[in-house]
Amino acid sequence: MLKLPLYLDYNATTPCDPRVMEVMTPYFTENFGNAASRDHSFGWHASEAVQYAREQVAGLIGAVSTEIIFTSGATEADNLALKGVFEMFRSKGNHIITSVVEHKAVLDTCRHLEKLGADVTYLKVNSEGLVDPEELEAAFKPTTILVAIMYANNETGTVMPVKKISAVTRKKGVFFFSDATQAVGKIPIDVNNDGIDLLAFSSHKMYGPKGAGALFLRRKDPRVKLTAQIDGGGHERGIRSGTLNVPGIAGFGKACELCKQEMKQEAKRLSAWRDKLETSLLKLKDTFVNGSTRFRLPHVTNISFNFVESEGLISGIQKDIAVSSGSACSSASREPSYVLKALGVADELARGSIRFSLGRFTTEEQIDFAIVKFIETINQLRTLNPYWKT
Repeated sequence: MLKLPLYLDYNATTPCDPRVMEVMTPYFTENFGNAASRDHSFGWHASEAVQYAREQVAGLIGAVSTEIIFTSGATEADNLALKGVFEMFRSKGNHIITSVVEHKAVLDTCRHLEKLGADVTYLKVNSEGLVDPEELEAAFKPTTILVAIMYANNETGTVMPVKKISAVTRKKGVFFFSDATQAVGKIPIDVNNDGIDLLAFSSHKMYGPKGAGALFLRRKDPRVKLTAQIDGGGHERGIRSGTLNVPGIAGFGKACELCKQEMKQEAKRLSAWRDKLETSLLKLKDTFVNGSTRFRLPHVTNISFNFVESEGLISGIQKDIAVSSGSACSSASREPSYVLKALGVADELARGSIRFSLGRFTTEEQIDFAIVKFIETINQLRTLNPYWKT
């Protein structure tokens, strides 16, 4: 029997895999030591767990364990990368290049740095949501110290031309930072093949616990240095002080291991169901996919339903299905999503957009139910719109 409500909002967060929970549990109880305690077995066990997890996390992205800095999540990792590089290389330059469709954790940090004297260029994207590498190269200045472009967009699932971007940054001798929160564990990533120098990602987007994340920091060719943003006991090689979240990190490591093992099969299954959902809903008139259908994550689609407000649509289905509004607007401002506006999506379409994101525990039965429910609800709402013509 189908259990309601269904969850189709895996880009927001994912449930903890039971296999991850099993690994974490001992570190809440018998192995509760502080990983920084060097004088007894409780600390040793905790330290060993952290080191093993560091190897698991590194293994997922083609890094080595000494290049992984544990954080509380991707937002902290974003802040550490941007602020840390800016402060460390302030004497060489103050120019950062990013894009208009970045996550708020990157955009808001860049705006904060502007108040401190940073010069930030915000690259536009095309109708698919892609950065043009030629425009990126043209934006460089003698003072450029960092390029910050996400790996995949959280609203549309569009995957950026990462290798082309890194080719430009390598040519210019500038660090390349990517927020890969939505991509790690969903598609293959290799920081060396991709030419990435700093990479941020989070445990809770990949069936691990909340409160754990990581920043990959390249150690050679080139070696990346940055200024710590949290001072204290000198944890994480002096880059990120604070007592480590051992249960969360252990779970994060296991989550990475599982993603590495199961990613290929999951992507195949979820892309088929995503396509089934998308194809069925696009049979409705005045319905459009936002973002790239060529370069995107396997489990995501963002669809606009004209003559329907996403708030009303979500209200109509929220007892049965959990999804997100692509418009990302507050009830007060009703402003459409800045990401969709950057793609050139008209305001009325952006306000009628829904992000569907599938995951490990999605079933085809759930997809079939969602198709019927959405078509039914959309048709009902459109009959109430005086501008709708069948």
